[in-house]
Amino acid sequence: MSSDPCSIKIRRARSTEPEAVASVFRRSRQAFLSYLPDLHTFEEDKAYFRNIVFRDCDVWVADEQRLVVGFCAFKQGWVEHLYLLPGYTGRGIGRKLIAKAQDHFDHLQLWVFQANVDAIAFYERNGFVRIRETDGTDCQEKMPDALYRWDAGVTAGL
Repeated sequence: MSSDPCSIKIRRARSTEPEAVASVFRRSRQAFLSYLPDLHTFEEDKAYFRNIVFRDCDVWVADEQRLVVGFCAFKQGWVEHLYLLPGYTGRGIGRKLIAKAQDHFDHLQLWVFQANVDAIAFYERNGFVRIRETDGTDCQEKMPDALYRWDAGVTAGL
C-alpha cells in the first residue's frame, strides 16, 4: 500500500475486472463485516459481479498502480456496493467513490447493516439520512439493516 494518496486513481471499471472487484468485495466483508454469514463461494461472488453487477450498474474503481483497492457500484437511485480493502479506509477514497454516484443522480438510497457503525458514520458525514430500519428478515444475511437516502442540495451532516 502506498502512503501517497495521489497514487490512487478513480476510474470507470473495465469489463475485464469483475474478478478484481469481487476480490475487494470478499476481502472487505471478511475484514470489516466478519459477523455476517458467508453465504457464497468466491466463484459465486465472481459470477454475481460479472453477470449482474457489471451488467446492471455503473462500476467505478479506486486503482493504485493497476491494483483495484476499492469500488462503488450504483444505478438509478441506488448505491448497490461501496467497498475498500483493509488499509485504504480513512484516506478519502470512499468519499471520491461515493461522489461518482452523487455526480450522476440527484437522489440516492442504500442499505447498510445496523452493526456497520463505521459505514453509517461515513454515509452520514456524506449527507445520507436514515429513513428506515428493519429487523433483517427480508435481507439474505438476516441481519438488521437500515435504509439511507441522499438528496442533492441537502447538506445535513456535511
